[in-house]
Amino acid sequence: MKRRSATLFSILMLVSLLALWGCPKKAEVTATPEAQKEAAPAAKEEQKPEAVKEEAKPEVKELAAAAVTGLQPIYFDFDKSFIRDDARSVMKANAEWLKANPKVKVRIEGNCDERGTKEYNQALGQRRAASAKKYFTDLGIASRRISLISYGKEKPICAEHNEECWQKNRRDDFVAE
Repeated sequence: MKRRSATLFSILMLVSLLALWGCPKKAEVTATPEAQKEAAPAAKEEQKPEAVKEEAKPEVKELAAAAVTGLQPIYFDFDKSFIRDDARSVMKANAEWLKANPKVKVRIEGNCDERGTKEYNQALGQRRAASAKKYFTDLGIASRRISLISYGKEKPICAEHNEECWQKNRRDDFVAE
């Protein structure tokens, strides 16, 4: 009897181990764009002359680049990652611009408002960026031209603590690369 229960216990432990081994792993949420992972930022910095190093802040450059390229941000409802009806026309216009410029790649930056934990907002920003990528691919943009990054709540546009401000921070930015 004692040997039988030990065998049964061993089999149960083995089955449990195999079941846990087969469970899906967590999705990787990156804080660095795929293109930047390949290039070393320090190497780029060394190549610039001193006068060029002291330029405008990166956020200002990205907003200016988006204005020049015609890529506009889209906004999301609280705690949601689906493309809203009012954002569909913006996504179509962005897709048309990308189709007209086939050599341009785009980085989709998922952003959230300040509410929620850092980890939750990183994952939500990633889902928002992935939702926009799927919408682009459904409109005929090649997925190899699109990279994703989630900034979570790390890059707010507005710092006030009210709904109007939070709405501005729940967005996807599109940066031409």
